[in-house]
Amino acid sequence: MDANGLSWQSGDNVVTSNVEFPANMYPWLALRERGVQVRMALEEDGRVPLERLIELIDSRTRVVTISSVQFASGFRTDLATLGEYCQSKGVLLCVDAIQSLGVFPIDVKAMNIDFMAADGHKWLCAPEGAGVFYVRKELQGHLRPTTIGWISMKNAYDFGKYQFEFAESAKRYDSGSYNLAGVYGLGGAIELILEIGVEEIAQRVLDLTERLAVGVREKGYRVLSSRNPSEASGILAFFSDLHNHEEIQQHLQAEHRIAIAVRGGRLRASPYCYNTEREIDQLISALPKH
Repeated sequence: MDANGLSWQSGDNVVTSNVEFPANMYPWLALRERGVQVRMALEEDGRVPLERLIELIDSRTRVVTISSVQFASGFRTDLATLGEYCQSKGVLLCVDAIQSLGVFPIDVKAMNIDFMAADGHKWLCAPEGAGVFYVRKELQGHLRPTTIGWISMKNAYDFGKYQFEFAESAKRYDSGSYNLAGVYGLGGAIELILEIGVEEIAQRVLDLTERLAVGVREKGYRVLSSRNPSEASGILAFFSDLHNHEEIQQHLQAEHRIAIAVRGGRLRASPYCYNTEREIDQLISALPKH
């Protein structure tokens, strides 16, 4: 979503957290030159408590923008409760869903989500650069397209008639020719996920991350990610009090061909449904002992 597509007044504010991926931070920070304040709820022990977001909302809050799952901690936001509260206050809810689409169900209507965006290259297992963008239909007239091209117009294929009139659907946010290879790859990936079943994928991923959490704790590591079933996700963040995280990550990659990341000063593992229990155990075994 382009934050500039909404109408802003000096004194408006946006509520978010202090641990968002930069893609869900810089577009809102850019609004500060227009007098818009960005308020950040602070992460607390790997969680972004809902009450911290809610207490920042006031009469000048226009948008709450939050990740469905935090990229560095794996904390999963209670979107249904947050969406209900935002609706009651007349506040728009924007969701960065890149760390949950393809692994956890999201119902934009039931959760009162106004805008949602995600690229396909994470849990959707699709090509990078092909993603999804949702705008609640009632809001399409309020979110102005900011990148305008031939395909965003109502009669896009009437090439000889210049009729500046946006399409009456979300196509108004398309600007140019499609990335057809990416679109077909994304479509095929979504079909495969639906064939397996999102609920089944979610349970499988939660089982794998729980197995990993138990294993790394037994080896002396501290798990940051919430293990509350409603807050856990496919991301497990953990850390060592003795070892250098970057050296651990490099050792696992070079010596064992195991790919994990270092995010926010933590080790981050993100198993998916195609991973096996044996692979989880191999990761645990390859970690340096405490």
